[in-house]
Formats: sequence, C-alpha cells, structure tokens
Amino acid sequence: MQLKIESVDIDFHQLVNNSLNAIWIVGEEGKIYYCNRACLKLLEVSSSENILFQNLYIFLPPDIHEICKDRLRRVLEDKETLDLFETKMIRSDGEMIDVEIRTVPCTFENKVFAQVVIHDITHRKKAEKLLNDQGKLASIGQISASIAHEIKNPLTSVKGFLQLLKESQPHYYLDIMESELDKALATLQNLLHVSKPDLFEEPLVPIELCKELDSLLFLFQEKLYNVKTELIFRDSERVVVGKRNLLLKAFFNLIKNALEAIIEKGDIKIEHYYEDGFINIKIFDTGVGISEDILKKLGTPFLTTKTEGTGLGLTQVFTTIHEHGGTISVQSVIGEGTVFHVQLPCD
Repeated sequence: MQLKIESVDIDFHQLVNNSLNAIWIVGEEGKIYYCNRACLKLLEVSSSENILFQNLYIFLPPDIHEICKDRLRRVLEDKETLDLFETKMIRSDGEMIDVEIRTVPCTFENKVFAQVVIHDITHRKKAEKLLNDQGKLASIGQISASIAHEIKNPLTSVKGFLQLLKESQPHYYLDIMESELDKALATLQNLLHVSKPDLFEEPLVPIELCKELDSLLFLFQEKLYNVKTELIFRDSERVVVGKRNLLLKAFFNLIKNALEAIIEKGDIKIEHYYEDGFINIKIFDTGVGISEDILKKLGTPFLTTKTEGTGLGLTQVFTTIHEHGGTISVQSVIGEGTVFHVQLPCD
C-alpha cells in the first residue's frame, strides 16, 4: 500500500511545533515571539509563558550578549543566513547547557524576524570531554607512574639504611628524617594508586550511593558545626555497579574539598537522582569558588591551591569516575561556590 501525501495536506505548524530541535522566532531587541515544544524541554520550563515575549538574552551567558546582538542585527537588517554557532544557554534552574544554534531570516506580514534553531549538544560535549580527559589522564598517568616508580625505589633503600643508622646511632634528627621520608613515600604510593588504579584490583559490587553518601557525611561530623547540610536523595533504590572502595574514596575527597572551601560558615547540599540511564550526584558548596584557569586544569596531579595539599585528591576522583564509565563536570563562581556534578551509568 502506498501513502500519498499532498503538500497542501501537511500541517506545517504541527511539524514545527513537534520538531526535535528547539525553535524560536525572534524580533527586534531579542524579543521571543514564538517557541515550540522542544524549547520547553530544552530550558526545563513548564509553560511557553515562561519564554514568550521574554528577551532571549536572559537565557544566554552575559559574556556572549554582544556577539549575539551582532548576529541578530545581521539577520534582521542584512537578511543574512548565519553559520552554525556553538555556545551555552542557561536553563530555568540555572544549569548551563551546550547548544548549537543556526539562525536564518524569515518574513511574516512583510516584517523580517530571525528563526533560531537550537540543537542540544550537551551529551556530545560531555562525550568529547570524557575522551579528552581520559587521554590526558592516561598520558599523565603513564608519566607519573614511571617517575613515582623511579623515585620510590631509591627512597626505599634510603629508608632501610636510615633505620640501620638509627639502631647504631640513635638521634632525634634521624627520627625527623624518617618521618619526612615516610610522608614522601606515602605521596608516591598515592600517585601510583591514582595513576595506575588497575594495579589495585577490587571486585565490582552493587552500591547504594544514597546510603554510602549519608555514611560518608557522618565522618565529617566534627567539621559540620558551622556548616548547614542538605541532602536531597531521590531514586534511592537505584544502584550502580563498581569498585566500592575507590568510589567511596572519590566521594570522600569531593565532600572534603567542599568543606575545606568554606572559610567560616556556609552551606553544603548533596543531590542524588536518576535520569536517562545515569545516577546523578551533585555536591554544592558556598565556598570561595575556583578560578577559570584552575577549572580547566582540575584533575591534573599535584595541582592544588591548598598550602598543605598534595594535589592528588581530585586526580583520584577524575580517574575513578572515568574508570567507571562516568563523567564529572564542575561549575564555579569566585566568592559564591562550586558544584561538582558526577554521572555514573546505572542499569
């Protein structure tokens, strides 16, 4: 049986409204006159009233406003069809998403508007970042493990001779030397651990992260007297399969960092929920924040802003999450706080 459709029978409004891509019709000064259903999902709003007749710039980061104003002018005044443009947008909950935008002129009642087609590329960007991070961590891991191994061997020999020296000629300075040497060897052992996690094999087991996160927070009780904590656990029955000790160490490091980022009083919020095949864990803090330069380098061994930090905690976090097929993203504003967002696959 053949299905013949005449062009006059096609409801083009329905096609646009049900498009998988978000579509805006935008006029002068960035006012939005139309949005389809995909826009509601993209920006996570319940009604088109939250979008219509709003200024498009409220959904865009301030640093690209001038660029977007120029692009809109080229469409409305010069009737120019613009090339694809990758940028970020701001959802109703404040979360930043990656999008790809194509803008073309369209005419209604002899007036030119801009048709803006928005494609969500957040998952693609996360996949690209994951591959890039895995490649960088693998290279850094190989170099770090090689260096750690070469340094550890002679230091172990030095420690052996130092112990012999202590037996024959005990001295307070020798005790200090041995203590400092133990710290150096412990740091090298940690570096080997995060560089070559497979050297420390651990069975894969089902893990209820809500229970584990609650237990981890209890370990920091003495540091919580001036910090307000909020736990929002949804889909707590969901489990991930992974290496329990490695994952607990990773979340221990994230909570510890969040607490240490708060100078005096502040808030920490931990969210857990299931979405699109992934368990999502978000750890919010109202600490000092992380600069843009440091954000780009997070996960690199020995990168730290703490006076007594080794710079290996976040390396372990990134390595562990990636080893479990997950992703980790960070958003931070200096003076306001930081959000670590971990996604782990869940059957």
